[in-house]
Amino acid sequence: MAEAWQHPFLNVFRYFRVNEWKRSSKEGDVAVVMDKTLKGSVYLIRGSVSANNYLQLPRTSTQSLGLTGRYLYVLFRPLPAKRFVIHLDVTTQDSQVIRVSFSNFFKEFKSSATWLQFPFVFETRTPRRVLAGMAPPGACWTFLQLDLHDILLIYLSRCYGHLKSVKLCANLLVKNLYTSDLNFDPGITVSKAQGAKLPIIPVPREMAFPVPKGESWHDHYIHIRFPSDSPQATSELVWTNSSSPAAVILESVPQLPAHQVTLSKPLQYRMSPAIQMPRPQTSCPALSAPRVLSEASQSCQHSEGSCPADLSVCSRDSSAWVEASAVHTVVRDSQRLTHKSTGMPVALEDTGSHKHFLPDPVLRLKRIIGFGGHSTKWALWTKDGAAVVYPCHAVIVVLHISTGEQRFFLGHTDKVSALALDRNSLLLASAQVQPPSVVRLWDFPSGRCLSLFRSPMYAVCSLSFSSSGALLCGVGRDHQGRTVVVAWGTEQVSLGGEVVALSKVHADFDVQTFRVSLLDETRMASCGQGSIRLWRLRGRTLRSCPVDLGEHCGLEFSDLAFAQALDSCQVPSIPTLYVCSRNGHILEVDPQRMAVRCTHHLLPTGDPGPGITINSLSVSLTACAVGCEDGYLRLWPLDFSSVLLEAEHEGPISSVCISPNGLCVLSTTSSSHLGFLDIPSREYTVLACSHMAPVLALSTEQSRGQLATVSMDHTVRIWDLATLRQLYDFTSCDEAPCAITFHPTWPAVFCGFRRGAIRAFSLESTGVLVEHTCVPQPKGPWCHQGAIIDLLVTPDGNFLFSSCCQGSLVQYSCSNSQCHVLRVAANVVFQDAQPHPNTLAVSRDSRLLAFVGPSKCTVTVMDSASLNELLRVSIGTLDSLDSAVAICFGPTSPGHLLVSTSSNKVMVLDAVSGRTVREVSLGTVGHWHVLPSLCSCSSSSCGGCSYTEEGRPAGYLLPTTGCIPRMFCCSCLVSALWLAPPLLSTRMPLFCWRPLTGLLRSGNTQHSLTPAARCTSVTQSLCMLWPSPLTSSRSSVWGMPSSCGMSWPPLRAFQGPPQPMMPLEDVTSQARGLPLQQISMPSHISTQPDPHFRPPEGTDGTFSASEEEGCCGEIHSPTELLKSPGPPVFVEKEPSGAGDKAWGAASSSWQYHGHPSTWSTREIKAQIPTRPDSYKHFTARYKAFMQAKNISCPPAGGEQLRLKTVVGYSGNGRANMVWRPDTGFFAYTCGRLVVVEDLHSGAQQHWLGHPEEISTLALSHNAQVLASASCCGSDAALCQIRLWDVPGCLCQQLISHHDSAVQALAFSPDDTFLVTLGDYRDLTLALWSMATYELVSANRLPEPMHGVAFNPWDAGELICVGPGAITFWFLQQHGADISLQVHQEPVPEEMGLAELTSLCYGAARLLYCGSSTGQVCVWDTGAGRCFLVWEADDGEIGLLVCSGSRLVSGSNTRRLRLWAVGAVPELQYKGSSARSTSVFMERELTLDGAIVSASFDSGMDMGVVGTTAGTLWYISWTEGTSTRLISGHRSKVNEVVFSPDESYCATCGEDGSVRVWSLASMELVVQFQVLNQSCLCLAWSPPSCGHPEQQQVVAGYSDGTLRVFSISRTAMELKMHPHRSALTAIAFSTDGQTILSGDKDGLVAVSRPRVGMTFRVLRDHQGAPISVIQSTYKEYVDLGVEGEDLWLAVSEDQRVSVWASNWPENHCKLLDWLSFPVPAALETSGLLPPSLATFCPWDLALLVYVGFGTHEEVAFYSLRQKQVVEKIMLPSCAMSLSLSPGAHLMAVGFSECTLSMVDCTLGTTQEFAGHDDVVHLCRFTPSGRLLFTVAHSEILVWEVLSP
Repeated sequence: MAEAWQHPFLNVFRYFRVNEWKRSSKEGDVAVVMDKTLKGSVYLIRGSVSANNYLQLPRTSTQSLGLTGRYLYVLFRPLPAKRFVIHLDVTTQDSQVIRVSFSNFFKEFKSSATWLQFPFVFETRTPRRVLAGMAPPGACWTFLQLDLHDILLIYLSRCYGHLKSVKLCANLLVKNLYTSDLNFDPGITVSKAQGAKLPIIPVPREMAFPVPKGESWHDHYIHIRFPSDSPQATSELVWTNSSSPAAVILESVPQLPAHQVTLSKPLQYRMSPAIQMPRPQTSCPALSAPRVLSEASQSCQHSEGSCPADLSVCSRDSSAWVEASAVHTVVRDSQRLTHKSTGMPVALEDTGSHKHFLPDPVLRLKRIIGFGGHSTKWALWTKDGAAVVYPCHAVIVVLHISTGEQRFFLGHTDKVSALALDRNSLLLASAQVQPPSVVRLWDFPSGRCLSLFRSPMYAVCSLSFSSSGALLCGVGRDHQGRTVVVAWGTEQVSLGGEVVALSKVHADFDVQTFRVSLLDETRMASCGQGSIRLWRLRGRTLRSCPVDLGEHCGLEFSDLAFAQALDSCQVPSIPTLYVCSRNGHILEVDPQRMAVRCTHHLLPTGDPGPGITINSLSVSLTACAVGCEDGYLRLWPLDFSSVLLEAEHEGPISSVCISPNGLCVLSTTSSSHLGFLDIPSREYTVLACSHMAPVLALSTEQSRGQLATVSMDHTVRIWDLATLRQLYDFTSCDEAPCAITFHPTWPAVFCGFRRGAIRAFSLESTGVLVEHTCVPQPKGPWCHQGAIIDLLVTPDGNFLFSSCCQGSLVQYSCSNSQCHVLRVAANVVFQDAQPHPNTLAVSRDSRLLAFVGPSKCTVTVMDSASLNELLRVSIGTLDSLDSAVAICFGPTSPGHLLVSTSSNKVMVLDAVSGRTVREVSLGTVGHWHVLPSLCSCSSSSCGGCSYTEEGRPAGYLLPTTGCIPRMFCCSCLVSALWLAPPLLSTRMPLFCWRPLTGLLRSGNTQHSLTPAARCTSVTQSLCMLWPSPLTSSRSSVWGMPSSCGMSWPPLRAFQGPPQPMMPLEDVTSQARGLPLQQISMPSHISTQPDPHFRPPEGTDGTFSASEEEGCCGEIHSPTELLKSPGPPVFVEKEPSGAGDKAWGAASSSWQYHGHPSTWSTREIKAQIPTRPDSYKHFTARYKAFMQAKNISCPPAGGEQLRLKTVVGYSGNGRANMVWRPDTGFFAYTCGRLVVVEDLHSGAQQHWLGHPEEISTLALSHNAQVLASASCCGSDAALCQIRLWDVPGCLCQQLISHHDSAVQALAFSPDDTFLVTLGDYRDLTLALWSMATYELVSANRLPEPMHGVAFNPWDAGELICVGPGAITFWFLQQHGADISLQVHQEPVPEEMGLAELTSLCYGAARLLYCGSSTGQVCVWDTGAGRCFLVWEADDGEIGLLVCSGSRLVSGSNTRRLRLWAVGAVPELQYKGSSARSTSVFMERELTLDGAIVSASFDSGMDMGVVGTTAGTLWYISWTEGTSTRLISGHRSKVNEVVFSPDESYCATCGEDGSVRVWSLASMELVVQFQVLNQSCLCLAWSPPSCGHPEQQQVVAGYSDGTLRVFSISRTAMELKMHPHRSALTAIAFSTDGQTILSGDKDGLVAVSRPRVGMTFRVLRDHQGAPISVIQSTYKEYVDLGVEGEDLWLAVSEDQRVSVWASNWPENHCKLLDWLSFPVPAALETSGLLPPSLATFCPWDLALLVYVGFGTHEEVAFYSLRQKQVVEKIMLPSCAMSLSLSPGAHLMAVGFSECTLSMVDCTLGTTQEFAGHDDVVHLCRFTPSGRLLFTVAHSEILVWEVLSP
C-alpha cells in the first residue's frame, strides 16, 4: 500500500513541481507546448540523441522519489517516425535498485540481475512498411499503466519497494505521471463499471483524457496495461498497424490474476498480455478489465505480503491444484483479437477463507503398491537407515523396512521428477514434472509442507541438499532446452521463513547429476555429456570451472558421488569425487587440482569385452556400489580391484544408494522394482513393484484377503491385501488379459483375454485349471468371438458369467472344476469394442443378473439360473439419447440397481419393478465427462451397493475417467470428493485406503461411518482399493423426502415444452405411457439424522417426512402443514401488453405457467450456493468456539451475577434494530442477545434464548410482538425464529423452517401473517400464521432474494426483490387453505444489469426499490410497471425508508441521503414521459460504515441508523446532525482495564483503538486511534503515580511499540519502541514510574516512561509469547527476597516466573519459577488454551494458575510453601480468568461461550450464558462489584450480587 499522503493517487509533476525545475532536471530540447487533443499544456521532449534530451525526476541520482504506489501511469504520445526511451529506477524491498526501460530502440527483451529492457515495437500491415520500431504517423495519446510490483516479481522474482527515479527521454510528448495502488481504467465510466461489476476503478478527473460527447474513449486513445492479464505473451510490446495507422495490438507479459495467487516466475519465458486497442471510426465494445478466472481459481486467496526472490509460496499446505483458463475475443470490423490462456495451476489454500471439498473425506490413504512414475532413479535412505523414501506418481512414500508401514507426502499434482533429503532427515525437497516445475519443501518428521514455489526451470531433473539442509540446488532445463542450475537458501523454512533464491545460472553444457559437497556446502560438482565441473557459491553468485578430462572428454558421464569420511578424520575441504560413465569408466577426480587422479575401467566378470554401462554409483567408507544397464548391482572395493558382490535384477538398474551404516545397498530398476541388498547376509529384499502398463481390471477376495489385477503388460498378479506384497505372477506372452474375478469359495481366479479365451488359474498349484478358447470357426456355443468385457461369479459360487465385445453372454457351471458351459445368449450384451468392467452385476442372493444391453440405452435383468429375462429398463429418452456406462447391484432382495450414465447421472432403479427410486445429475467435474464404473462395497465381491449388516444402504464408489473418485450414500446420493494422483501410461500403482471413523456431513444429511469390507474400482490405468465407509441415516434427496407415497419412473417427468397443469391422477408420461405422479412436497424437510434409525418392515429403507420428530415447542414444517400445491403457481402476462392496465381481479389477465422445471426443487438444490454480490445478505462471523454444552441455570434468587449492560451493536446483522417513536420501544441485537434499551435512562433488558448470532429483527405494527431470527449452528438443523411478547418481555413461541439463515422478516399490515425469507443458501419463502404459529405456505425460490415487504395497503400482497426482477406474491385463501400466486416483472432496461437490493412502500400503490448500481426505481404496483428511475448513489443501496413525501436511502458508500419525493405520485400517470427532475436530495450525511438498519418517525425528521461498523446513530434531519448512540469495537477486544477510582474503564482492540468509557453509563468518553496497527494489551496507571487528574493508560501494539496516553489531556504523551515483535502483555509498576512489557518472542522489557528509555530486558521466557504480566505490592517479608514490588510473568509454554524488584534502585531478583507440564498425548492438538496466572487478591502469597495441563483445574500455589496447596476442578479448559478483590469469587470463561462463577470459600459453581463466542477475557473491577466479560467484540457487564 502507498503511504497515506500518496493515496488514492499522486500527481507526480505537481507534487515535485516540475515546472520550477528545483526538484527535477531537464537536459536538451524540453519545452512546454499546447496540445490540441488534450486541450492543455504538455511537455515536448525531442532530439536526435535520446540520451541528451530528457526530463528527469528527481534532480540528482542520490535522491529518491520514494513513491510506493504499485501502479505507475504514464500519459504520453510517441512522436511519429521517432524513437523514445523511458527509464525507471525501482528499488526492491531488499534495497536493490533495478533499472526498467521501455523503448522502441530495443529489438528484443533482455534482462540481468539489475536491469530489464522491454521492446516497444510498431508493426504495419500496409504495403509500404514504416521503419521498424518507429511510431507510425498519427500515433495516439497513450495511457501506459505499469504494474511495478508484477514486473519485478515475474522477471526477477523480487519484491517491489518504491519508485526511485524516472527519466523520460526523447522523442515523446508527456502530459503527466501518476502513482497509485488502485487499478484505474480510463476507458470506462462509473456507471459502466458498476453495471458490469468489474473489479476496476474509473480514472480520476485530472487523469482523464477528454472524449467528445457521444463517442468512445477507445476511438481516440490507447490503454496499455503492462503486464497484462493474459497468461500467454511475448516479452515485447507489439503495436500492429492494419488499415489504419492507429489500430494497435499490444502484447507483453501476463499480469498475475488479481487477488488470486502469487507467482514468482513467468509461466513461460515468452508471454503476452491483453491490451486495449482503439481504432479510429470504430467503437470498442470490450472493457479493459482484469481477466476473470474460473470459479475454482477465484476461491484462492492472495497475499500482498513480502515475497522472497525466485519464489512464490502459493500455500503452505496446499494439496490441491486446479486448471484455470480463459479465452478473450474482441471483434472489430475485420479484425479479431484473441487472447487464449493456457492451463495455469492455481493453488487452493487450507484455511477457513478457502472452499474445501464437501463433505469431509471419509477415506485415508493406507498403502500404495507401486514405485516410480516419471523416473525410477529416485530412492533415498533416511538418516538411521530404517526407512526408504521414494516417489510413486504424485505421492512420496516413506517405507519403514522392518514394519512395512508406509507414510505419505501428499500435495503434488503431477509426477514427482526429483527428490532430495538432507543429511539429518529433517528437510525433504521434491519437484514435479508439470511445467513450469513446482518444488515443495517438507518437514520430514511431521510430513507437513513447509513451502511451495515455482522453479525457474521448465522441468527439474535433479535436486541436492547440503549436509545442513540450508542449501538446496536444482538442475533442469528451460523451455528452450538450455540447462539451468539454481541455488536456494532454505535455512529459514523450518522456522516459518521463506525460501530465498541465491543464484541462477544458464549453462551451455549438459548436466545429468548435481551434488553438493557433504563437508563444504559452498562447493558442488556436476557431470554430463563430456563434462565434469566443480562449482562454488560465493554470496549470491554461483560459478563453475571444468575438470581437465584429457582423453576422457568424449565420455557420457551418468552419475557422481563424493567420498565419505569419518567425523574424526581430518580431510581436505573437498573430498575425492567419483564419477561414472556409460562405457564402464569410473574417474577419481581431485577437486583441489581440478584434474583426474586416476581412471578405472570396469569389466563384467570373466568377460574381457567392452565395459559395463554404469547408470549410477554410490560410495561408502570402504566400497563403491554401481548399478549397470545389464541388470547387475555390483559392489567394488574403493581400489576397484575385484567385484565383492553381484545381484542380478530383472531389468536395467536406474540408481543405487548405500545406507548410512554401509551395510545395505538400495537399488531401483527401470522395470519399477525397488529393493535392497543386505551385504552381511547377502540377501536381497524386494520392497515395491508394480505393473508396467495400465491396469485394466481388478478383483478382491475377502475371505483369503487377496487382490487380483490384470494389465496390458500381459500379466496377472495376485497380491496380499494385508501386506500388499505380490504373491503370484502369471504371464501370457501371446495375448493380454482384460477381465478377472475370484471364485468365492475355491482358491482360483478366472481371467478373460482379448481374443475371447477364459482361463481359470489355481492359486494352490499355480497352474491352469480349465481353459475355454476361441477358434476361427466356433465348434461350440461356448466360444466368445471377441475380447472379454467382464467376468462375474455369483456369491454362492454356482455360476460364472462372461460377456464379450461381440455381445455374447455365456453361463458356466461352477459345481466342479471343469466349469462347463450351460447357456449361451448371443447379442444380448451391448457390443463394445473395448473391454469395459461393471457391465455385469449380480445380486447378493445370486438370483438376479443384470447387464447393459442389448443396446447401450437399456439395462436388462435376468434370472441368473435360467437366464429368463425379467425386466428391461430404457435409460435414454426421446429427448436425450442417454446410455448406461456401468451398473452395480444392491445386495438385498429385491434390492436396488445403480446405473451410471453417459450424461453424468446416477440412477437408482428398483430391480423388480424397474421404477426409478431416485436420480441425481452429477454434471462434469473438470475435464471428466463419463462415469465408467460403479463399485460396490459388499463383503464378498464387488457386486452391489454397500449395505450395513442391518440392511440399510451404506454407500458406493463411483470413479470417473479422470483421477477423482466419488463416494455416495445410496439413500441421498450426496457425494464426497477426494483427489487421487494423476494417471500415467506406465508403472501403474495401486492405492489402498481405509475409512475414517466419524460423521460425513453434506448439508443436513449425516452419514455415520462404520468400517466394512473393501471395495474396488478401476479408472482406466489407475487401480485403487477402497473400503466401504458409509452407513446411511435418515435423509432426503435434494431437500425432499425419500418417500412420500410417490413412485419415480425411470423417465424424467415433464419432457418437452411447458404444458398446462393437469390433475395428479391424469399426469402420464408421453414417452412410455408409464403413470407419473406429481407430489405436493414441502420446499424443505428437516432431516435430523438418527444413528439408531431402522427402516420399517417391508420398506426399502427410505422414509417419509411424517416420520420426523420435532423438538418441544418448535415447528419444523411437517408435511401436514403444507397441504397447498408444492411448486408455487406461476402467472405471467399475456403477450398483448395487458400489463399496462390495472390488475383488479387478475385471474382473467394471467395464465398459469405450468413448467415445473422452472422452480424445480431438485435442480435448485443440486447447484452449489454462491453468495450474491450484495452486502444485504447476512453472513455469520466465523467463530472459534466449541459446541455449546447444556448449562444448569442457578436457582431463581440465588444468582451471583446479573447481566447489567451490553456494550456494542452487531453491525454484522441486517435490519437488526427497531425503534418505535410513539411507544419508545427500542431494540437491537448484539451477538445472540436481543437488547431492549430505554433511550432516556439507558437501562437495558436482555432477551436470551437464541443459540446462534441473530441475523434480523421485525416488530409488529401494533408493537406487541418482536420477531428475531438467528442463523443455523452446527448443533441445530434449522434456524430459530423467536416471537417475543413485548409487554411481557418473554418468548411466547419458537418456530423454525429455514436451514441456513433468515434474510428478512416482515409482518402483514394487520399482523395476521409473518413472512420469513431465507438467504441465498436456503432459497425459501415461508408464510406463518400469527394466530396459530403454524407454517401456512413454504415456497422454493429460483434465485436469492434480497428483501421482502408486505403491501401496507393490501394484506394479501407481498413483494420480493432480487436479481433483475421484482416478484409479486398474492395470497389466495380458499377456506382454511392458503396458497401463493407468483408474478415476476423484470427491471426496466434503463437500469441495465442491476439487481434490486432493497424496497419500501410509499404512498398508495407506490413501491420504491434500490439497486446494486445506486439507482432507485419507482413502481406502480397496481399496474405492475416501473415508471421512474433516478441515480441516487454511487454504490449499492441496501436500505430504503419512506414516509409521506420523504425518502431515506442508505448505501454501502456510507452515505445516508434524504430525498423529497412529494411529486412522485403525480408522475405515475405520465408513464414513460416521467422524469426524475422532480425528485431532489434535501440532505446528506456520511457515517462510519455501510447502512444496514434504520427506523424513522412518521415525519422523517429523526431516526436511528445502524452501520456495519457496529454503531447506532441518532439522525436529526432538521439539524443535519448525527449523534452516536451505541458503539463498540468492530473487531476483537484484547483487554479491559479500570481506573483506580472506578470512574472509567478502557478497552483496546484489533482495530488499533483505545477507548475510554464512563463506567457509570458505559458511554464513550474518548478514543485514541492508531492506524494499521492492532492494540494487543493495555494497563492503567496505579493511584500512587500522582494526582487522579494525571491518570494515564499505556497500550502495546503489534509493531512492538508502546504508547502512553493522558486521559485528562486526551493526548498521546509518549511513544517508545522497546520490542521488535508484537507486545502481548503490559503493566505498570506499583509506583507507576516503570512499565513492564512482554512480547510474542518471550522478552520482557523494563522501561521508564519519564525518560523514554528501556533499561533492562529479561530473556528468561524467550521462545514463547508472554501472556500475562502483573505487578503488586510485596506485603510479606518472609518470602526470602528483598524488594518493594512483587510481579509475575507468564509465557505460553506453561512457565511462570515470580520476581521481587525495587526499580528505583534497578534491583530485580527471581523469587520462584514454576513449570506446568503439558500432557504428552495432547501436545500436538493445536488448540491449546492460554496460560494464565494472577496473584490472589485476598492472599498475595498465593498464586493462581490455569492452563493446559493433565487436568482441567485451577491451581493455588503458595509462594511460602513452594507447592500447590489447593485445586479446583473445571468442566473444561479455561480461556480466561479473574479473581474478585471484594469476595472470594473467581470468574472463568470457556470456549463453549459460557461463564462460570466459582465461590472459592463454599466450593460452589454457577454457570451463565449470553456470549456468542469464546469468552476470552474476564475482568473484575477494583471493588469487585462489576464483572466485565468479553467474547470477540462483545462486552457484557455483569453486576455481582451479594450472597
